[in-house]
Amino acid sequence: MIQRLISLLLALLASLALLSPAQAETSGPLVLAASSLQEGLTAAADRWTAKGRARPVLSFAASSALARQIEAGAPADLFLSADEEWMDALAARGLLRARTQISFLTNQLVLIAPRASKLRLAIGPHFPLARALGQGRLAMADPDAVPAGRYGKVALVHYRVWPSVAARIAPAENVRAALALVERGEAPLGIVYATDARASARVRVVAGFPAASHPPITYPVAVLKAARHPEAEAFRRFLISHEGKAIFARYGFGTR
Repeated sequence: MIQRLISLLLALLASLALLSPAQAETSGPLVLAASSLQEGLTAAADRWTAKGRARPVLSFAASSALARQIEAGAPADLFLSADEEWMDALAARGLLRARTQISFLTNQLVLIAPRASKLRLAIGPHFPLARALGQGRLAMADPDAVPAGRYGKVALVHYRVWPSVAARIAPAENVRAALALVERGEAPLGIVYATDARASARVRVVAGFPAASHPPITYPVAVLKAARHPEAEAFRRFLISHEGKAIFARYGFGTR
């Protein structure tokens, strides 16, 4: 885990180092965002740039990894998390700019299979997930740290099936890595966000997890206390505006 975080931090710093002085002056704020936001946030950045503003620099990874990068002093201007816990942890350490933290998006949790799979499975108490896996494993983001994995574990515990599959998890470093395992057929089933499944033509949704089976999936955004870019707050306000939320809604996110 420590080595993974070091690698992520080095990759982020390397990407910044590749910017020429001119690019550094003309690029927009550096945004660290949960992996599940890739399409929506990229589209929002496109719209922002079309308004004549400097294009934001986007870096995607698991919320847990990004939060730890921020704690370690990684240079960034905004953070978009896939749950409240990691954002609150940064707030508790005084790493967020005051009065900029707000939750503005929601999501759903789904069970997916490769597109060609014919599996049918209804989610409910004691549903036969282990049997449906056959000899395979269940792909999901790391249930001990990554929000999508934590939500998934809570839902499986809720339906009292976690003990039957706990030893058969294929843990991934983020939700998009879990999606990729199912896309490639390396796992017969996976748990991801509904927006991730929607972004891929290589998987299909087997069933959705009822909202009551896990905590609400919400996405907060905040400006970091160490932010230096003068447009960091302006971009945050754009993201949480009616126009910004409408962009995310096109990619399947709920808005608040």
